[in-house]
Amino acid sequence: MKMKSSNIRSLGGFLLAGGLLLSSCTGEFEKWNINPDEATKEDMTHDNLNTGSYFSQMERGVFVVGKDMGGEYQITQALEGDLYASYLAPTMKWNNDNRNDQYVLYMPWCNAPFNDAYERVMQPWLEIRKVSEDNSPALAMATVIKVLAMQRVTDTYGPIPYSKFGTAVQVPYDSQEEVYNQMFKELADAINVLTAYANGSSDSYLADYDNVYSGNVVKWIRLANTLRLRMSMRISYVNEDKAKQEAQAAINNTYGLMQTADDDAVLHQSTKLTFIHPLYEIGTSWDDEHMSATMECYLNGYADPRVAAYFLPATATSLYKGIRNGKSNIQKSQYQSNTSRMNYGAGTDMEWMHAAEAYFLMAEAKLRWDIGTMTARQYYEQGIRVSFASAGVSGADSYLSNSERLPLSTYVDPASNRSTDVSSMLSMLPVAWDDAASAETNLERIAIQKWIATYPDGQEAWSNMRRTGWPGWVRIETYRFQNEVRDGEMISRLKFPTTEYTNNTDNTNAAASLLNGADAAGTRLWWDVKR
Repeated sequence: MKMKSSNIRSLGGFLLAGGLLLSSCTGEFEKWNINPDEATKEDMTHDNLNTGSYFSQMERGVFVVGKDMGGEYQITQALEGDLYASYLAPTMKWNNDNRNDQYVLYMPWCNAPFNDAYERVMQPWLEIRKVSEDNSPALAMATVIKVLAMQRVTDTYGPIPYSKFGTAVQVPYDSQEEVYNQMFKELADAINVLTAYANGSSDSYLADYDNVYSGNVVKWIRLANTLRLRMSMRISYVNEDKAKQEAQAAINNTYGLMQTADDDAVLHQSTKLTFIHPLYEIGTSWDDEHMSATMECYLNGYADPRVAAYFLPATATSLYKGIRNGKSNIQKSQYQSNTSRMNYGAGTDMEWMHAAEAYFLMAEAKLRWDIGTMTARQYYEQGIRVSFASAGVSGADSYLSNSERLPLSTYVDPASNRSTDVSSMLSMLPVAWDDAASAETNLERIAIQKWIATYPDGQEAWSNMRRTGWPGWVRIETYRFQNEVRDGEMISRLKFPTTEYTNNTDNTNAAASLLNGADAAGTRLWWDVKR
């Protein structure tokens, strides 16, 4: 890992009080806390940049990208969600033997997803809020980004400071249920504002600053509706009435959900925004993480054409091979050439959310609540077709009809040639829909294909696995945190940041009482009640 020097701010400090407004704290404060890659407040007064530049900053903060940001992405995404969802696995152990994939939580890494989100998303959103009317499309679009980013944070830690953000130096935490309720309200308001705008005008909005949809308001509405549906399904086992209500509202909106691969939410590189894709850095430049054993078993078992879009053949064998998570005493030289790197070039765009997810969400809503105009099978199959389109591969119809192929039942380590029977660990279902199967079996089938289609967003995949218990995954080889996560179980959350315990002490201690247990990696989140 090429670690970036990061001056991460705690919520107990400058961040929650409005950033540079607290310059009276110390004469050195502003100098320490000005990011040279971002516009200053004085800069923002020129050329009407007040809203647009902060908006672009938010877009770069959902999945951290920018100059020399590969290491920051790694510690906010690739060393947490991507490992816990079993999308990727390390090729190595670091000098300090920190092994997040053995559930040995190295707290400086685990602090980063929390602190970065507040610095890079919440703080610029607050600046937009200060200069915007309630019915501003700019604020509405920024709020969609805010919810998209902060849902990831609450689904990682549980309770977070949210509703009172920006009101005090030390901010109380909301329970996760309160966070979700506030997010639903914010999404509903944002969707109403954007729908009113789209009904009256076909003009783009903030096009010069929007690197995702180039100001296409209808596409922002569809993203917001799909996000609302994602959130409704997340709470479906803990508050079914609320989940169904929010799902129906998302589906019934005039502009509906994301529909085709053209609706995919993708942060595009251009003359206005360039970055080295962090998965290229992590997988190819540094060879720190490659394909996981779980990915190998599903993609190779199903003969899934998306494997060539997602990963590169191992250079030594031309095979698609993965590494088992949680290996002890692993050496990079053992796996560097005989396992698969992620198929990302330096200039690849950054994927946020795929339209295929909307169809898998609808397939589940149809099975659970009979919502929607198509059958569950039709939603499921369309989700796979749209996923294939997003990946740029063909063969969806053949894939959909396959009732014979199953995930691999045996994983063979490419370095030791040791074979492990993983059949009891994985979801051993074929791709083909089975109308005669139980609803529970077909929900598991949906979860498998949703997991594959959600790649490379391991954080979201990890959330779905915790919520549903599906799909199965190749268990980590060595558990080294059994006092918090028992052998054979999946990690449930990250612990509250140490920076919060230091700088927001009373509120962080109080937040622990909002959990369903101790501030521990094995304590399940509010919505995690089914497993």
